[in-house]
Amino acid sequence: MSRILIVEDDQSLAAGLCDGLRCEGYGTLVAGDGADGLRLAAQPGIDLVILDVMLPKLTGVEVCRTLRARGSTVPVVMLSAKGEELDKVVGLKVGADDYLTKPFSFTELVARVEAVLRRTRRFAGRERTYEFGDVSVNLRTREVEKGGRSLTLLPREFRLLEHFIEHRGEVMSRDQLLDAVWDHDAMSPLSRTVDMHVAKLRQKIEDEGSAPRWIVTAHRVGYKFTG
Repeated sequence: MSRILIVEDDQSLAAGLCDGLRCEGYGTLVAGDGADGLRLAAQPGIDLVILDVMLPKLTGVEVCRTLRARGSTVPVVMLSAKGEELDKVVGLKVGADDYLTKPFSFTELVARVEAVLRRTRRFAGRERTYEFGDVSVNLRTREVEKGGRSLTLLPREFRLLEHFIEHRGEVMSRDQLLDAVWDHDAMSPLSRTVDMHVAKLRQKIEDEGSAPRWIVTAHRVGYKFTG
């Protein structure tokens, strides 16, 4: 049974999420402020954190940033009553795995939780470090290095790279990549979104982004990872 920590200061919402997730077969734990949430999230046995952005003592952004700075890889789904794009960008930049804007349906939340847990378990029991050329990818800590230098990948970029690694040698269409990497996003992404993320990823891991060696284009189809 997966154990989910809910960090939410709205008691009625926290109670509703707790009851609903238990009905779905999850174990739950609740924290009412950021400081308590940070303490509990660091404990062993937590499989995922549902983290509100606006919290007493420490904000959700501060909690997530601190967790990642301490090396925690526990998956985080952030919640916010705000809908501005800036909030989503900040949440993902500090290491959140997904982002959901209030109000949301419980069905959508469960779908997001299941998707994040699937991605987290995908490499369970497998080799956690993968190398190609002068690039090293630690799938557990999400650290990427090129030529011994640390690279900063946004969560979506890392997720895309992770999927390429898992399916190396396969030609994947843009639609396949959208289904695998973007999952249940509230706003339906377009195939152009894949191209933009691949271009940014190439700039970081390729020696020459204009002449890619590792992520090559399959004409009129999609992409193939050759690492």
